[in-house]
Amino acid sequence: MKNKIAFTLVSLLVITSTFAQPKKVLADKIIAVVGNKIILKSDVDNSLLDMQRQGVELSSDARCMSLEQAIGIKALVLQAEKDSLPVTDEEVEAEIDNQIRYFISQYGSKDEVERIAGKSLYQLKEDFKEGFRDRKLATAMRNKIVGDIKITPNEVKSYFEKIPVDSLPYYETEVEVGQILVYPKASRDAEQYCIEQLTDYKKQIESGKKAFGTMASVYTEDPGSKDRGGMYEINRNQKDLDPIWMSKAFTLKEGQISAPFKTKFGYHIIQLVSRMGDDAVVRHILKIPQVTQVELKIGFSKLDSVRAKLIAGTIDFGEAVSRYSDDESSKFTAGMIQGRDGNFLTIDQLDKDLVVKLKDLKVGEYSQPLEYTDERGKKGLRVIYLKSKSEPHRENLKDDYNKIAQRAIEEKKETALEKWFDVKTKGYYIKIDADYLNCASLKHWIEIANASAK
Repeated sequence: MKNKIAFTLVSLLVITSTFAQPKKVLADKIIAVVGNKIILKSDVDNSLLDMQRQGVELSSDARCMSLEQAIGIKALVLQAEKDSLPVTDEEVEAEIDNQIRYFISQYGSKDEVERIAGKSLYQLKEDFKEGFRDRKLATAMRNKIVGDIKITPNEVKSYFEKIPVDSLPYYETEVEVGQILVYPKASRDAEQYCIEQLTDYKKQIESGKKAFGTMASVYTEDPGSKDRGGMYEINRNQKDLDPIWMSKAFTLKEGQISAPFKTKFGYHIIQLVSRMGDDAVVRHILKIPQVTQVELKIGFSKLDSVRAKLIAGTIDFGEAVSRYSDDESSKFTAGMIQGRDGNFLTIDQLDKDLVVKLKDLKVGEYSQPLEYTDERGKKGLRVIYLKSKSEPHRENLKDDYNKIAQRAIEEKKETALEKWFDVKTKGYYIKIDADYLNCASLKHWIEIANASAK
């Protein structure tokens, strides 16, 4: 059984299968049964459609593999229910809301999502419930099976030595880079100027001289909404937006425009375009108070002092980030910039200014305070820390132990899962449609199905 494939694709199977339903619905049928759980032909069809849409190249036995994955998920769900693993309706609904928001961000609007899906967001959420619940239960059961598995250095070494030399990956230069960010506070005059600008925009819109969308397209300093006339589709329960901004949005009446207000991003006015329950469409304009050289000089002095402490060893980098950095997200990573492989970054994953400055740093060194402009256009300062740097090389235990260990423990977990399936599922009732009895990947399940039929 190839469970490694089955469980790396769990989320793909259950998140998007409903969304991919074709316009013309053909006659459906049950193609597998696991205990009291059924798997429909449309479940497999839609899974394959989604993979194709996402650019996954399908093998000749893709249909068999997809059914194998679906059966494995149902088996985990069945055991999770028997073990009474807790999954609440609130958890499921929160994940569905996150998925809907992802679709909206990908396709541009709620209306476009509904057009592509051929159904309303309410219908989509209802259709998603069973699949998302299954995913939560399957994940919980998998975690129960493999959650306590650890790996020793000797096991990592043994795993690595089994890999043919010509199969070892080749790595380009990688770095571990941290930064302490400081955003100097703008003067009161600069803040007042933003408030006056926004107050003027509000008057022009309310008088009918200008449309909010037009004003936002010209004046907002939020790059994420500028090309949409400042528009966002939001849900009251989402956690990725500023709480002050969110609270303000849901205190307005439809069509109403707020007075200027402040968040950590700058000053805003916001208009509630429409609202339905916890979902709303809003427009906003952001103005960022400009920081002058006076404020930057104060910031430079602060970071100079922090850098001196780091060099003297009176404070370590993680503590300095926690105490002095104005970047909230970096405090969860001890200031280390994150990439596809965690802390390890290739040069193409760094901003161009950072790449230039790293050329002057040796491993373990801290840069002088540097001017910095973030992706929102907000001006700040930063001290860069080069924690490690590797030269281009073939994978080896000395330089790449953590990566190798991660793969080794995942293989150990998959082996444990396979053993669990081999032992635990023999008592399950399994039935598989005759069209799939020649699938090599379903051998384990077909044997159980044959035993169930006796």
